[in-house]
Amino acid sequence: MQRLLLMLAVWSLMLNGCAAGLNLHVAPVGNDGWSGRQAVSGPGNAGPFASIERARDEIRKLKQQNKLPPGPINVYLREGTYVLAKTIEFTSADSGTEQAPITYRAYPGEKAQIIGGRLVRDFQTVTDPAILKRLEPAARDHVLQADLKALGITDFGQVSPGGNKFELFFADRPMTLARWPNDGYTKVGDLLGGKPNQSHGFKGDEVGKFTYEGDRPNRWKDENDIWLSGYWFWDWADAFQKVESIDTDKRAISIKTPYHNYGYRKGQRYFAMNLLAELDSPGEWYLDRQSGVLYFWPPADVTSAKAYVSVLGNMIVMKDVSYVTWRGLTFEFNRGTVFTITGGKHDLIAGCTLCNIGGRAASVTGGEGHGIVGCDIHDLGDGGVSVDGGDRLKLTPGNYVVDNNHFYRYSRNSKTYRPAVGLNGVGNRVSHNLIDSAPHMAIQFSGNEHAIEFNEIHHVCSDTDDAGAIYTGRDWTWRGNVIRYNYFHDMGTYKSWVGVQSVYLDDMASGTTVYGNIIYRGGRGVLLGGGRNSIVDNNIFVDCTPAVHIDQRGVGWAKSFLDDPDNTMLKSLRATPYKEPPWSTRYPELVNILDDEPGKAKYNAVTHNICVGGKWLDLANGLTDKTVKIENNLVNEDPHFMDAAKQDFRLKPDSPAFKLGFKPIPVEQIGLYAHELRASWPPASQPE
Repeated sequence: MQRLLLMLAVWSLMLNGCAAGLNLHVAPVGNDGWSGRQAVSGPGNAGPFASIERARDEIRKLKQQNKLPPGPINVYLREGTYVLAKTIEFTSADSGTEQAPITYRAYPGEKAQIIGGRLVRDFQTVTDPAILKRLEPAARDHVLQADLKALGITDFGQVSPGGNKFELFFADRPMTLARWPNDGYTKVGDLLGGKPNQSHGFKGDEVGKFTYEGDRPNRWKDENDIWLSGYWFWDWADAFQKVESIDTDKRAISIKTPYHNYGYRKGQRYFAMNLLAELDSPGEWYLDRQSGVLYFWPPADVTSAKAYVSVLGNMIVMKDVSYVTWRGLTFEFNRGTVFTITGGKHDLIAGCTLCNIGGRAASVTGGEGHGIVGCDIHDLGDGGVSVDGGDRLKLTPGNYVVDNNHFYRYSRNSKTYRPAVGLNGVGNRVSHNLIDSAPHMAIQFSGNEHAIEFNEIHHVCSDTDDAGAIYTGRDWTWRGNVIRYNYFHDMGTYKSWVGVQSVYLDDMASGTTVYGNIIYRGGRGVLLGGGRNSIVDNNIFVDCTPAVHIDQRGVGWAKSFLDDPDNTMLKSLRATPYKEPPWSTRYPELVNILDDEPGKAKYNAVTHNICVGGKWLDLANGLTDKTVKIENNLVNEDPHFMDAAKQDFRLKPDSPAFKLGFKPIPVEQIGLYAHELRASWPPASQPE
């Protein structure tokens, strides 16, 4: 925590503490032929630049000419919208230094919006009889059309996710590609492919052909680009599938290859989309890719708000760039990732709003000391941010910080394994974030010695099963990670098999400490799936079922993981120098793991926890209180909460838990906090 506060203080000093060596200005009404030294136009060439690229090039030129004045450099973006025609690229030549950092920021008190989309105007009433016939009668008076080719838009991307998905946004929210059913899912009927697929002991079908119930597809005979999105075999693995054909006589759908990698199972969930015939409710849209005509049923008067379509892929790409900050800006309406940062040192994305995005907000890899701080990140097609810093072979930390951000309504298109934060590498920190309103996980981590702390996580895993709000799995070498002082509550309730966990250490994940968390209505509170050397200590569990589950799957159904030398577990172990320093000194328990009954869940401890309501403990696959250290837990005894009815789970001074060694949890530090680098305050926090 002290290191985090120090980093924030250093960033604040860099951004505000010194007189700027150079101020440049950019404005939508600027001119790249002007000097950029003034915020407004004046005589001659005095006035702001028109583009970020021009400001970047001016700094680069001054550096090359050794004319850059000492001190920090600020590039101020004045109020307005900046439409990017192409990705803006930065190289090491565009770096700042510790004494002269470079900041691209909104002018104080003004909103600068950087977009990768195009504004759509001139919506017209639909008059084509052929189109009206395809629409439901109730929709015909509401659906409008716009000619995108007339706006110069010819790249219509794709229907499925992957960085080039075309989307429509209205009133700052993503709209829905016309689909059926409008909400929820329909079910896979009988399987007709005939080739069995075996996954985790369940027989499915590796060929995508199955029946459906009812006659709804009879309406789709004029559709030629139908897609399905669903959970085809497991409720933790979704995929888009293109329809090859529909036999309405036999009520059978055939999927176009490639098929889903896990195959198909009867009763699984899916919905159909990209259907003009299903444009039957406010907020839905459809694009005819041949004519370039967009059809849209606006949820409000189309003149009351702006409509944008996404055009650009990635927005900002930085390679080997150091000491560059993006502050207080809004980024919207692109198809790919907003920030792609590789290498470099001490780059910062601070106080920005990144929303209405087709891909991720940021992908940061390599280098050290980068930060994503104080941002509002929401309405994303994929996950929030992915960070990967540090050297795992040497176990040197990346010292990345993802702090004080609000992530919500993410994983809109790809619903699984697109977390708010993907955390990888060594020695990085995810702290004080608010994460809510998502179909799958909040944080997925791999690697070593990360700190995941002081986050509030709620209403995630809302549409998936066998899922965890914080998740890792299938690698013995990911060790030294700490999950502490987080508040989990109101996890998703979907359950077809395993259910939802707040902390999910899956498939023999080991060496993790889960300390001082509060888990309220969190499904399974903590699941240790066959791993070893993990500690569950000093947590509060309220209405979890159960609070803690530990199994020994390595001697049961997952024994095959250890029998096959090419399995992920053994390959990952061999890929690390685990018998040599610093690994052997940092993790001595790994050195002889293959000679120490590796399939058994050894050396785990569950101590000093509080459990109220729900169920306390599940031990499976031969585990007992003799093989797991279980000590000094307060179970189903009144712990004397301050006010449980108001979710105030602090303990009164007379709590019996203190006599068992329980330590107070710093509840007041959990979650977002007010700071000059926060994008908004107070934050929006209620899921929709």
